[in-house]
Amino acid sequence: MQLSKLFSMQAALDQHIEENHGLNDENLFDRKVLALLVEMGELANETRCFKFWSVKPSSAKEVILMEFVDGVHFILSLGIECGFQNSNFEMTDHSSSQTVTEQFLAIYEQINIFRKTRSLEDYQAMFEGYFQLAGLLGLTNVEIEQAYFDKNEVNYQRQQNGY
Repeated sequence: MQLSKLFSMQAALDQHIEENHGLNDENLFDRKVLALLVEMGELANETRCFKFWSVKPSSAKEVILMEFVDGVHFILSLGIECGFQNSNFEMTDHSSSQTVTEQFLAIYEQINIFRKTRSLEDYQAMFEGYFQLAGLLGLTNVEIEQAYFDKNEVNYQRQQNGY
């Protein structure tokens, strides 16, 4: 996965949004954390992993992929906010011994830890945990990267249309 390219694309989108909405001088860290938590909830809702009371299946893989990528946007944006975009780490191993539900809970925890410390180590743990979830959901790096490119374009179009 070309993380440097994704960081670069996200930085450009963030700058575009901040300029268009007059947010250049605002600290958006906590809003981005909350946005990531909300996106995680939307992703969990599409997987239906926690809905033990329902027999309805999860959403189609394409829907889950798009929800997953929404989270990637905010994780990248948080990394940029903390100056981590030039750090050398790679998302390679997506394996996890946890269930999807356990992985969601672990990521929520990792997000809150990172929110408090803002450390590179905790950022990387959050990022890796999120990509371990991708593995559990059957999403590949190639699919995630292409979906990110596609959604990034949609996000620009939304901004141009007064979203």
